Amino acid sequence: MTRSTAQDFDFFHGSWAVSHRRLVGRLIGSQDWQEFGGTCITLPILGGMGNIDDNLLHLPAGDYRAATLRTFDAQIGKWSIWWVDGRNPHRLDPPVVGGFEDGTGIFFAKDVFEGQPILVQFMWRPGTSDQPIWEQAFSGDDGVSWEVNWVMSFQRMAGAERV
Repeated sequence: MTRSTAQDFDFFHGSWAVSHRRLVGRLIGSQDWQEFGGTCITLPILGGMGNIDDNLLHLPAGDYRAATLRTFDAQIGKWSIWWVDGRNPHRLDPPVVGGFEDGTGIFFAKDVFEGQPILVQFMWRPGTSDQPIWEQAFSGDDGVSWEVNWVMSFQRMAGAERV
């Protein structure tokens, strides 16, 4: 069994084309998915103990930017991941916290969605490291059931060097 290290997200440094697939309605039993493209550029920070990415999302309603900040706490062997939506830049989402085990990253947070307390789960599947997949799921019943509501499939941009 492999455990989390500061190098877990090294596969993600560089430039990516992103295919987004997200549920239009969350936690209501919707099966209506919206698909759109985007790009992502990820850079290491803090001497390799973290990274930050800049995202451009091409929603049908118009483009917007977002950023992700990830930091590794070597004392506890866990990552914290924050999301900042450029349409709401004064709000920093609560961090999801967790790590990688046997090649899959799983991270959790408590949050509120439309006034309802929820659990949030991020799952990272690095795969071949040139086509990683990220999934977000919500649980409105304290983790008894989960609804995947957003999937990002990444493709390393041709000619893009790893940073």
